[in-house]
Amino acid sequence: METLCKGKFLNMVREGRWEFCERVNNTAAAMIFACTPEGRVLLVEEYRPPIAAQSICFPAGLVGDEGPEQATAAARRELLEETGYAAADMRYLFTGPSSPGLTSEVISFYLADGLVKEGPGGGVAGENIIVHEVPREEMDDWLMAQVAAGKSIDPRIYTGLYFLDRRNGNRN
Repeated sequence: METLCKGKFLNMVREGRWEFCERVNNTAAAMIFACTPEGRVLLVEEYRPPIAAQSICFPAGLVGDEGPEQATAAARRELLEETGYAAADMRYLFTGPSSPGLTSEVISFYLADGLVKEGPGGGVAGENIIVHEVPREEMDDWLMAQVAAGKSIDPRIYTGLYFLDRRNGNRN
């Protein structure tokens, strides 16, 4: 593998004809599918320079960006930092690539249960995260309104809704 460019957080590399980004310190991230006991799905919104738009997704973040930690601990930390909610239970679902043609990053997905509001959310210093608590029954219309407003919707939201619906007994 040949390094084409080194950055603080990412390297651009080439392997054969394939060019892609690899994370410098680790390749793991965690995403948390979370819904309050009242049925409000927790989503976060943040401006993302690579797409020059506000992006809406489930809470997520890097594993180990504050020192060595397990993915489950990172999921708990990111949920609390970004949304202000702590989870009594954090159930591991699966791990998969975030964008296998572009990056070496893999994401572990978790289903959070027993949520309790413990802080304001909004992220850590330097982050400007907006927390959305959307009633599940309004989610489809709410997402379409966000698209109409020019915001980018992370397609993994639909994966999260599938797992949240299954948890609640809706198998459709």
